[in-house]
Amino acid sequence: MRSTWKLVWPPFVAVLFFVGIWQLSVMLFDIPAYQLPSPTDIARESKNNASGIWEHTAATLRLTLIGFPVGTGIGLFTALLLHLLPWLKRAFYPLLILSQNVPSLALAPLLIIWFGFGLLPKIILITLVCFFPVAVAAMGGLAQSDRVMMNYMKMAGAGKWQIFTKLELPGSLPSLFSGLKISATYAVMGAVVAEWIGADKGIGYYLLLQKASYRADRMFVAIAIIVLLSLVLFALIALLERWLVRWKPRKEA
Repeated sequence: MRSTWKLVWPPFVAVLFFVGIWQLSVMLFDIPAYQLPSPTDIARESKNNASGIWEHTAATLRLTLIGFPVGTGIGLFTALLLHLLPWLKRAFYPLLILSQNVPSLALAPLLIIWFGFGLLPKIILITLVCFFPVAVAAMGGLAQSDRVMMNYMKMAGAGKWQIFTKLELPGSLPSLFSGLKISATYAVMGAVVAEWIGADKGIGYYLLLQKASYRADRMFVAIAIIVLLSLVLFALIALLERWLVRWKPRKEA
């Protein structure tokens, strides 16, 4: 508990300091609310419009919780397949890298043309955002297995499947969870971008409405919700890592 508090309090104090400087700057320089609302203005607006904001938040959360498992599952499957079939990795790994050079906003209109305005193009977009960090991190972890231990297992008569399940896969878990944490933060942003391409609710849709109305306070509320959802998803992945990867040595504070 004490070690956890040591990790939490420095960023907590830094955030409080930043918010305090923000509030004082808006008050001292008399900055108009439509340009830069103060933290108290943002908090007041989030309280006054709580029911409407929650409806949009629930829509984005639902989209994220569908797209994130799909994207990470495809990423993990891709990593395992390319690791077990090296010739396939040599053929498709460069294409995997090139696929990330296409901006999501450029791909979104094509997905609308191909699949319409329903749920499918949004899930595809989140999947494309999430699967790459998981695939690359998992492949890196699988490729960095302990060679000495691998030689011992081969000398003991272990087969490829035994080496994979007993050594390579468990050893890749720290790298895999690093990729999952990155994907967790990308998933929420992917859902927001997906809502930009065609939705009638969600934080992305809410942002577009407030941008058209020049409501900077509500836009900051939406940004805060995006950050909060990303942090919660990141924290859940971190807790799952602590539960599964118990053999990983802990750094002393």
